[in-house]
Amino acid sequence: MTHEFKKIIQQSILNQQKNIQNVLATVVDLDGSSYRKPGVRMLLSSDDKMVGAVSGGCVEKEIQRRAQTVFNDGKSKVITYDGRYRLGCEGVLYILLEPFFVSKDFLKAFTNNLEERNSFQLHSYYKKEDESFGNLGSEIQFKDGEKFTFSNDFKPKDSTKTLIFKQTLQPLFQLIIIGGEHDAVTLCKQANQLGWQVDIITSVKDPKKLSDFPGANSVDAQTPELIEFNTINNNTAIVIMNHNFTYDLRYLIKLEEQSPIYIGVLGAAKRREKLLNELFEFAPDISDAFLEKLHTPAGLNIGAETPEEIALSILAEILSVVRKKEVFSLKKITGKIHN
Repeated sequence: MTHEFKKIIQQSILNQQKNIQNVLATVVDLDGSSYRKPGVRMLLSSDDKMVGAVSGGCVEKEIQRRAQTVFNDGKSKVITYDGRYRLGCEGVLYILLEPFFVSKDFLKAFTNNLEERNSFQLHSYYKKEDESFGNLGSEIQFKDGEKFTFSNDFKPKDSTKTLIFKQTLQPLFQLIIIGGEHDAVTLCKQANQLGWQVDIITSVKDPKKLSDFPGANSVDAQTPELIEFNTINNNTAIVIMNHNFTYDLRYLIKLEEQSPIYIGVLGAAKRREKLLNELFEFAPDISDAFLEKLHTPAGLNIGAETPEEIALSILAEILSVVRKKEVFSLKKITGKIHN
């Protein structure tokens, strides 16, 4: 959800430069079930455009219509949307609509937070009533203690007799791609569409530019022995796709002391045993925890053949690991898809 909020902020800035007003819609509560859950947001602008979505597309026009009063008088409110008789969902959404303005200080703090890969919190104050008004709105809190509201009229400390929806947003999920060929470009593009932060490591013998990888955050030419990994944690996945056995092995040895949630190595299945045997030879004390993170060949068995299909299979496998899901067809589920 962090990448969705980032897009909302980016569009808000562009709108403000054109003197276009912004209203933020946040799903803060839910009775029953819905396509998306509390914490999803969308941006409404006074030129009738929208960024993001809070449902599968069936609720948005109604929200835009009912947000007109917020554009007109600048007063936040909560609205409800009952999908039990109109949608495939079986619930009532409670949606906070509030004026949304991005100040320079807020933008600076948010940008620094993203770069430092810190989590942050959003607290939304609301009433569980349709067309309810009052001191309602949201406050964003960063790790260093900085706090910002989206409207000068909203005062959290004065907001009494209200409910609070609290949400912690994690830093952008990071994908490190080690390799610089056309399949790495394809993987980068698809991961960027998921909102992931993609960092590319290429060979010093064949350095590439940032423009070679649309959507990438960085491109760096390195060697396995000299590279320093400073941002790897449980919110990071790594895919090694050098098409070179020796380089793959050297990078695995370098990564031995790191703790990403996933390490994928591209290549044929018959290559796996040789890779593991040599890895044990050069790193005899390698841990079982590291080996559990290692996936080679990378990707799910979906019959992928083209670079685009292979990228899809790899990203799907990473998601299944991150979400701790056993992979099978949804048609086998008899209950709820999400807990």
